Parts: sequence; C-alpha cells; structure tokens
Amino acid sequence: MKIEWVDGFGIKTAVENGGIVISANREGMLSLAKQLTALAEGVPGDHIHYDVYNSLEEGSIELTIERQ
Repeated sequence: MKIEWVDGFGIKTAVENGGIVISANREGMLSLAKQLTALAEGVPGDHIHYDVYNSLEEGSIELTIERQ
C-alpha cells in the first residue's frame, strides 16, 4: 500500500470528552484522504499506524486505522 503525504501536513490527535479528536491543516486533511482511499482499496487487515515519530504533532496520542 502506498502512503502519500502532502508537503506541509500537520495532524494532531487527542482524547477529549471521552472521544478521539483528529485535527489537521489543509495538507493534513488531504494526506488523510489519500491514505483512507488507499486503505479502502486494500485488503482486510491493512492498516496505518500514526504516532509522533512518523506523522503526528508532539503531544498527540497514537492512532491506528485498519481496513475490515
């Protein structure tokens, strides 16, 4: 699966009021859209792991999105 990023992306995740909040700038939203499309076209079990070491802003919580 090809993971694409739009230059200048910014993505942050947090837990607020018992739910997960994903905040992103325009480039981050476009990056997530491309990645969700790639997952949708993949096979069950495909997943993308996001954390502060590879994609998320400092202070974010880890997030995994998986294709069923």
